[in-house]
Amino acid sequence: MVGISNLFRMKFIHEIQHAGWSAPFDAATQNEATEALESGLVLFFPKIAFALSDKEAELRSPRVIDKSKNVNYNPATGRIGGTICAGEEAATLTQMMSRFASQTKALLGGILPRYGADLIQARTSFRPVEVAGRNSSWRKDDTRLHVDAFPASPTGGKRILRIFSNVNPERPRTWRVGEPFEEMAKRFFPKLTRPLPGSATFNYLLRITRAPRSEYDHYMLQLHDRMKEDTDYQQTVTQHTQPFPAGSTWVVFSDQVAHAAMSGQHQFEQTYLLPLRGMLEPETSPLRVLERLAGRKLA
Repeated sequence: MVGISNLFRMKFIHEIQHAGWSAPFDAATQNEATEALESGLVLFFPKIAFALSDKEAELRSPRVIDKSKNVNYNPATGRIGGTICAGEEAATLTQMMSRFASQTKALLGGILPRYGADLIQARTSFRPVEVAGRNSSWRKDDTRLHVDAFPASPTGGKRILRIFSNVNPERPRTWRVGEPFEEMAKRFFPKLTRPLPGSATFNYLLRITRAPRSEYDHYMLQLHDRMKEDTDYQQTVTQHTQPFPAGSTWVVFSDQVAHAAMSGQHQFEQTYLLPLRGMLEPETSPLRVLERLAGRKLA
């Protein structure tokens, strides 16, 4: 990695003391933020809060969800799902999530202008349920360190960029952040298996996936699972505990940064996809790392 590894080695968090979703950033801050993000750090904005109106604050409750763990919003269609809200409450919830989606776009345009038109805005979610103590299988347990991979929506190597905002009025959202992606990948890659011939087409035709799953996506799903199921790894790997206070925001390439949400309630999240052509240094991407380990193209 040219010019990045020496600058950010042994760090987990890159803090930016900046207030306002659409306030301007100077060029030096923009460049440093891009390098930090691509090196596998979490961009932390302790002064950027997503403000709620009194009506919106009333929806900050687990009662708004159905059987899901979060409410989801599609910025492309303006539709929400995963909620029991109807009528005026549904309209308020939709407007709130639409505003968050818009403000994240403004923030990325200000701090990461290089990505510009390459960014693809995906789903928005609101997570009003407490993380700690939730019953789930180890595969769905987000209190275990993992990197993100989408079983039903293969990325084909596109980056997964996520913006989180803690709207809890008092409590922090506490994360663990793990070792660099390349170190983790070298640890687990020898144990991974290649996809069965024809499996990508088979899963797509049966609508198990929304697109054919690349070999890269196949490996990323395995890394997600191998990390979570390895109890010794979870306990002994180098890691950092980071509380994100009430009224703070953070940005991360969640396909690259090993992370685990340990506790917290009431969080907004916006997902973006970024093709490698938009990156400052594509060689830092999980796709390029795994291709170096495999010795072949994976997507």
